[in-house]
Amino acid sequence: MTIFNCECKRDCLLFAAISSIVIGIIVAFLRITGVITITPVLLIIAFGIAVFFLLATLIATALWGQRICSSCVSATISAVLTGILGTLLLSVVLLAIPFVATSIIGAIITGALAAFLSYIFTATACTVKCFVRCGE
Repeated sequence: MTIFNCECKRDCLLFAAISSIVIGIIVAFLRITGVITITPVLLIIAFGIAVFFLLATLIATALWGQRICSSCVSATISAVLTGILGTLLLSVVLLAIPFVATSIIGAIITGALAAFLSYIFTATACTVKCFVRCGE
């Protein structure tokens, strides 16, 4: 698996983005067909996960400080922050505006929320991979 090393961080992030988009499309399709529903509890959990990852990212970058291989980790940290900010924004929007289960706009926003939430996890995996490979 040479595409998941520090030298190929762009490939890892590309894989993360593509897999997150696919997950978002699947969730949007399931939402528009009424197979899944989005409850406020699920949105609060998504918001909490994003806040937790934001705090963990800030603490990790503060602790690693100058030891971080800036060429390796800077792109992945910005990708994680993109996922965090997208998740925070869309979960607040979905909490504030209730959408009907078969609403197309609601399905698109829900799919985007799922895409950003999965992007947090996949980009964090790329970041951890870069942290581990930094000393090699």
